[in-house]
Amino acid sequence: MKDPVTIDVAIHWVVVLIYITATLFNTIGVIFKREVFEKRSYVTLMAGMFVHGVVIIYRWVVSGHGPYMVKHEVLSSYAWVLLFLFLIFTKYFPRIKISSVVVFPSAFLMVALGQFTNPAIKKIPPSLRSIWLVLHVLFYKIAMGTLVIAFAFSLFYILKKRSSARWTERLPELGVSDVYAYRFTGFGFIFWAIAMLAGSIWAYQSWGRFWGWDPVETWSLLTWVFFGIYLHLRRFFAWKGERAAYLYTIGFILAIVSIFFTPLIEASIHSAYFR
Repeated sequence: MKDPVTIDVAIHWVVVLIYITATLFNTIGVIFKREVFEKRSYVTLMAGMFVHGVVIIYRWVVSGHGPYMVKHEVLSSYAWVLLFLFLIFTKYFPRIKISSVVVFPSAFLMVALGQFTNPAIKKIPPSLRSIWLVLHVLFYKIAMGTLVIAFAFSLFYILKKRSSARWTERLPELGVSDVYAYRFTGFGFIFWAIAMLAGSIWAYQSWGRFWGWDPVETWSLLTWVFFGIYLHLRRFFAWKGERAAYLYTIGFILAIVSIFFTPLIEASIHSAYFR
């Protein structure tokens, strides 16, 4: 019988190929207004999500814990949650479907990057097992998924405002992009806060303190505060349009650094669970 890690990696490469195919179909469908290709992209995507979901569950069963111990499984699960949230949101907000041109490639890039990290299965210490850990990780994934969608609309605003290329005519009107960027940022801001709160409760259970100014904790707090400033400026100082889009882009980069890079470049309690 093959090693579980070998099986996991092989299936993930299949998932990457399926997501790349879905991305190509989607890009052709959206940019060139080819509805047939756009429909195929969603069928392909859902097929990939099924395979992806199966391999995440397989690794979960083998490892005995959820996808939150090593970069390989963390990136993989972030990609799946992003796509799942996107499909749910498009059901209730059909106008956000255009953000698929950012969401689809973001998903396959996360899975692909995870393939070049150490896929070894690590066991989580019994002392750290807690429902609060599960909630802590889950809410960060939800927050990040919504922030990717908000980034897509901020990017659309900048492109439509700055570019004269004909394909940008297919992007949403400036007002629509501005509003959706604002609303999805608010959604992500709330879930980021809940994730930090759940993490502090988990930290108290595991290490006997709610907050220790660990680098990951600090960067996460700074990111949340930044998005709070963004929302505050928009709500009370009428910031909108291009300057709001650029400000959000800075915040999104900060979120990426906070979630994916801080555990790797700083000595942190979290580092041991993310290498």
